Order: sequence, then structure tokens, then C-alpha cells
Amino acid sequence: MNNVTKTLLGAGFAVAVAVFVQMSFGAMPNSGFLVMAAVFGAYMAMNIGANDVANNVGPAVGSGALTIGGAIVIASIFEASGALIAGGDVVKTIKKGIIDPAAFSGDPMIFVYAMSAALLSAALWLTLATYLKAPVSTTHSIVGGVMGAGIAAAGFAVVSWGTLGKIVSSWVISPIMGGVIAALFLYVIKSEILYKDNRLQAAKRMVPILVAIMSTAFITYLTIKGLKHVWGSITALLPFIPQTDKPTFGVALSFGLVGGFITYFYLRPRISQRVEKLEDNRTDLNKLFTIPLIFAAALLSFAHGANDVANAIGPLAAIYDAIANTQVSTQASIPLWVMIVGGVGISVGLALFGPRLIKTVGSEITELDQMRAFSIMMAAAITVVIASQLGLPVSSTHIALGGVFGVGFLREWLERNDMNEQRLKIKTHIDRLHELRDQLHNTSKGEKKLKLEAKITEEKARLKATKKELKESYVKRGMVSKIIAAWIITVPAAAVLSAIVFYLLKGIGA
Repeated sequence: MNNVTKTLLGAGFAVAVAVFVQMSFGAMPNSGFLVMAAVFGAYMAMNIGANDVANNVGPAVGSGALTIGGAIVIASIFEASGALIAGGDVVKTIKKGIIDPAAFSGDPMIFVYAMSAALLSAALWLTLATYLKAPVSTTHSIVGGVMGAGIAAAGFAVVSWGTLGKIVSSWVISPIMGGVIAALFLYVIKSEILYKDNRLQAAKRMVPILVAIMSTAFITYLTIKGLKHVWGSITALLPFIPQTDKPTFGVALSFGLVGGFITYFYLRPRISQRVEKLEDNRTDLNKLFTIPLIFAAALLSFAHGANDVANAIGPLAAIYDAIANTQVSTQASIPLWVMIVGGVGISVGLALFGPRLIKTVGSEITELDQMRAFSIMMAAAITVVIASQLGLPVSSTHIALGGVFGVGFLREWLERNDMNEQRLKIKTHIDRLHELRDQLHNTSKGEKKLKLEAKITEEKARLKATKKELKESYVKRGMVSKIIAAWIITVPAAAVLSAIVFYLLKGIGA
């Protein structure tokens, strides 16, 4: 399917949303702005599917545990399910409290212009980032959009700079935590399985433990992030658990530990049987991690759908609430049609445009196999759990990419002493440099000295190029630099775009 066909199909979804909204709410005052906002919301949802979902399934695809087609099917089902089942019925109208609602002076139409501008600007930025193969945070995109519109409406004083500071700090905290935890798990796998004399026996002992830890982490993660919007309904069904508005860390961890113990005792005999049929090589050992990776991709997608669908439907629900009730609220109920636009839009965007970023995350930063991908998925869940407990601001996108970086850099560090072909080239260049320097030291003739200095310069250039080639074989430095630059630019880029769109919409509505 070529890009033109994909674009037309995406546009078709947006048009279908517009037709539905016009037919359902055409009699409302300012219904034209609601139709426009619904199109922007559908566009934003598709961009979330195209860009953000790659973090959940990219490692599984890159490792070969899933095909791109399989990943798209699984992620589409679980993203939509997470949005529709656990997405909640109420959403904050101002994402992350980045600006004060009083900035809109109680004027619902100014609020409508601002939220519409935030949606469109965030979506446009995500489209550009996807085109550039840069996975970025959709939450940061919408925060930047809301901030830019708020500044355009009421000046810089309305911005909560402390909140913005937390977001900026997440640019550092998220990838470092994700990278360290992913590298730690990969090191454990290498030291406790791959570096053992009898790797099959080691796998028989360690794989059930590792998968049980993964189960604990994911159930805890899913409870904290994926069920928080429907926790009231769960506590009503389970009166013996603490009756709180959101799941506490203790309850979530308890669920996780129970799931982990069940997973361990269920898997231990089955892993033992499976190991008996495997050869003692890395390819066969990798197979033990395939099914856990598929479950991880599904669970991450469910939690993402439940949690991050608000980036698309939050502003849309807020716009609908403001137009229907002619007032600005800090919270808005989510109509079913709005949730469907978000959930289906994410799946449509993933199916049409997701493969581009899935390939980037899965194979264009560092080479992944199932063990490395398993470590990254573990880091994605555990980092969010730890950060939630410590109150640290983190981004799931930055965590996942940090995990990919961490795995790549650990490989580079562990294998730095392996005398492979490239390292032999480096040794040859270094030996040649020493030889030329010795000749230069023992030469007094001017012309010969100049020739030797030129040869030394050439040899240094060759050595530098070979070292760069070696580093790039583990982690693509250019890709890492591009992604980090996109992270830093996301909030200000979305803010500037949003301010421009706000003034355009305000002019149209005047």
C-alpha cells in the first residue's frame, strides 16, 4: 500500500467522524467548531497510533518474536480495548495542569479555540516526527500545544512553570532509568544463562524466575496505569480491597506478586520440558522468551490505550463539554462517541502508518534479539512502577527508547575486548601509527618528515572512521542524537504551532 492510499484512508476516517458529528450534533450552537475539533481529534488519535504505539511493539518486532502484521493486529486490538474498557468516563480538560483554566476568562469559545489549536498542533508535530523517524512523547506534544494556546490567550503568566520543569526533568530521568534497568536485566541474562557452561540448565532455572518477575512488574504496571480510570468499579466488585479512588502501590504490588507466583509455578515444569528439546545455542535459547514478549506487547498496548488515549480525546471531550454547556470546566465527562474516535483512531493510525516507527524502534537503533527485547519490555514496566511510587515524572516513550539505548550500550561495553574483524582493523591502525611515529622520531630530513606527518594524519583519519564504524555497529549514534533532539524540541515546537493555530481560529471565529 503506497503513501497516497494510506493518506486517503486516514482522511476517510476523519471525514467519517466529521459526518457523524454533523449528523448527531448539527443543531447545537457552534456545531461547526465541534465538527472541526472532532476531525482534529481523529487526526491526533491516528498520529498517536503512528508514533507512540511503536514503543510497545517495536522491540518484539525487531527481535523476531512478532511480525509487523502480527504486532499491528495485537496492538490495534489491545489499544482499542484499553481505551474503551479502561479509558475512564471523566478526563481533565487541561493536560497535566500546565495552565490555569481561569486563563480563558470563562469564555467557552476562547477555550474551544485553544483546545482545538492544541489538538491540531500536537498532531502536526507528531506527523513531522513520524516522517523523520523520531519517536516522541504524545503527552509532551499535547502539553506543548495546550501551553502555546494558553500563552496566546492570556500571556506567559498562566503557565505552571513548575509543571513544565517536571516535564523537562523527565527528558533525563526517563531514558536513564529505562536504560539502566534494561541493561541490568540483560546483564543478568548474560551472566546467569549465556556465560554459563551448561546454558540449558541455567535457562531451565532462570527463565521461570525472569518471566515471573516480568509478570509481577506488568500486573503492577497494568493496575497502576491501566485500571486507574475504572478503579471505582473494581473496588465495588471487590469490597475486601481498600476503597480508594485510584489503586495504591501496595494493592497493585500485591496483585503483581500473586500473579508472579502463579506464573512461576505454572511455567517451571513447562520450561523444563521445553528446554529438553532445545540445542545449546543462543538461537534456541531465545525461543524461550518469544511468548513472554508477545504478552508484554499486548499488555503494554492495553495500558497505553487506557492511559494515553486521553491525549487525543481529552481536549475533544473538553471542547464538546464547553460547547454543550457554554462554560469552561476543569473536568469533562467522556461521551462514548469521543472514546470510540480515540480508540479506533489509534488503531487506524497504527495500521496505516505505524510500521515506519516500529522498524525504527525495533531495528534501526541497535540490533535486538528476544533476550534484549525482553530486557527492554521489563524496563518499560518496572521503571513506570518505580517512578509512580517515588513521584518521579517519566515518559513511557522515553523509557522504552532509553531501554533500547541501554541494551545497545551494554553490548558495546561487554564486547569491547572481543577481537572481531573491526577491532583487528583498529589494532592494525594503532600499530601502524606507532610505527610511523617511531620513523618520524628517527627522521631528521625535512621532506621525508613532511611525508611521514601526512601519512600519520591519514592513518589517524582511518582509525577514527573505523572506531566510529565499530560504535555504529552497536548503537546508531546519529539516530540517538536525532531522537534526543526531537524530545527536546517537542514542547516548544508544539507550543509555537499551537499559538499560530489559536490566532487563526480566533480570527475565523470573530
